[in-house]
Amino acid sequence: MQAERGPKTSDDLALARLGKKQVLKRRFNFLAIVGFAMAELITWETVLTLFSQSFENGGPAGAFFGYIIACLSTLSTYTVIAELASMAPIAGGQYYWVYMLAPMRWKKVCSYLIGWLTSLAWIATIATETIFLGTMIEGLITLNNPDFAQKRWQNTLLAWASVAGTFLINVVVPNILPRFEIFMLVLHLAGFIAITAVLLAMSPKKSADFVFHTVLNEGNWPTQGISFCVGFIGNIATFVGADASVHMAEEVANAAVVIPKAIIAGMSINSALGFSMMLTVLFCIGDVESVLNSATGFPFIQIFYNVTHSHAAASVMTALIIVLTMACSTGITATASRMTWSFARDRGLPFSRWLMQVNGRTHVPVVAVTVVCGLACALTLIYIGSTTAFNDVISLTVTGFYGTYLVPSAFLLYHRVRGHILPHGTMMDGLSEAGVFVNASAPTSTEKSTMPLRPKSPENPETPQGVRSAHSPERSTAQRPHAPPTEYDIAQAPLIWGPWKVPGILGTINNAYACVYMVFVIFWSVWPPATPVDYTTMNYSIVVTGGVLILSGIWYVARARKEYSGPLIDEEVAEIMHLTPVAVAGAASKSE
Repeated sequence: MQAERGPKTSDDLALARLGKKQVLKRRFNFLAIVGFAMAELITWETVLTLFSQSFENGGPAGAFFGYIIACLSTLSTYTVIAELASMAPIAGGQYYWVYMLAPMRWKKVCSYLIGWLTSLAWIATIATETIFLGTMIEGLITLNNPDFAQKRWQNTLLAWASVAGTFLINVVVPNILPRFEIFMLVLHLAGFIAITAVLLAMSPKKSADFVFHTVLNEGNWPTQGISFCVGFIGNIATFVGADASVHMAEEVANAAVVIPKAIIAGMSINSALGFSMMLTVLFCIGDVESVLNSATGFPFIQIFYNVTHSHAAASVMTALIIVLTMACSTGITATASRMTWSFARDRGLPFSRWLMQVNGRTHVPVVAVTVVCGLACALTLIYIGSTTAFNDVISLTVTGFYGTYLVPSAFLLYHRVRGHILPHGTMMDGLSEAGVFVNASAPTSTEKSTMPLRPKSPENPETPQGVRSAHSPERSTAQRPHAPPTEYDIAQAPLIWGPWKVPGILGTINNAYACVYMVFVIFWSVWPPATPVDYTTMNYSIVVTGGVLILSGIWYVARARKEYSGPLIDEEVAEIMHLTPVAVAGAASKSE
């Protein structure tokens, strides 16, 4: 007997409102996704690993005050992301939101470009995190064996081993991922307590004057202000990636409420831990010259050794950072695969037919996990030939991500100011209690904004594929074996706030500030770290990010505009909407 089709739970219905059927397994509860969010940010760990960036350009005072500014401003940014996630909790995240919010003329192209930029940024982040992991392991070896000669090919092999580990967790034992994230949350908190306690108990302390008033300009910039802004990016990188939870939305119960709370909770707790670690390191830094010129390549490893005077103790403390970084790369792999799978599901990528497949036993997009891991390994090969070229690739982790945050946030601000977004819980003509459009009739010119569907049926626009004809009891050819899958695209659904938002004028001010801040971040993220600048020290992030946008734009014009229609509505979801051919045809004509 054929199983009954259509959504069953409130989560299924919420996803159906966005045009998708439930195919992934909702494994994560609130605690698990908070652990996931915190393990992705690993803020206090990143304060240690990226310490030299803000310290060399800005000094102790620049690092400290820059952290506070970055923390509060990034919280503003992620508050806007949380609002968007509450409106549309879906794995596609940014590209879906852009399509949902952009003007009709620009929906497809903007959504397509943001989809490519987000996908590649997350894949580049896997490569970044695993290479970073390899360099830390080599730094630990150097600490214990000063004669060890670090080789870039060794680092790449270590990165591949890390990718293999993340692949196995994501594909072979995906059901342990939520429990794994909860365990990492505990280790994240316990490790913070242990390391800060050791540093504070055993280190001689710098003066408050050194911490709060000393500035450095190791990049030889013409003014201290420019030096501070360049070093500020080190603090920005500490908070990149909080949208990871968004891309896991289809695996989280009650996602419209839980995802925003997880983003804010993860950001808030990590910010507090990072602030404490920043102060601890600045007061306990000891001999600055030995720290900045450490043979290990990481100032924090040298600080651990200078404080404890023990290779064993410093090794254990460093190993803890390595384990937590490995956990972070596991979550990044999950995030990148869900983003890639979602974009393929909407026909945004080459070979989408394979990339969108989900394993029937584990409910994991195994092909997408395999592809993102393979591409990340390919990117790490660049590191063998040139660290400069590899740094150009990893520049997507700041410039690319903030670009994908800025576009939907700016569109949201526009609609917010214009009053286009309806209150949460608004019921409209044609909407069921679950928010699914049902029993729609042919709209008038004043009603077209409430009609979400436009059929994609090249064979017969009068009788769209996948919709039962009002004049015939027979199902469409889409139901026959071997027929191509039905595709619908969302024309213009009404904008309705999700259950989580910042109310009133406060939300508008926060949204506006977040957009201004993101423009500031993108501008300074393309600056080189020091002067004089040559081809080895140049920051090519604008070239890489711009190249992704230009090449994907060219491909869109050449081919993808005929294949990509924006977020598609799954056939089973279309069926429960009960749209008649007349209504659908009317919606299509009115929306043009």
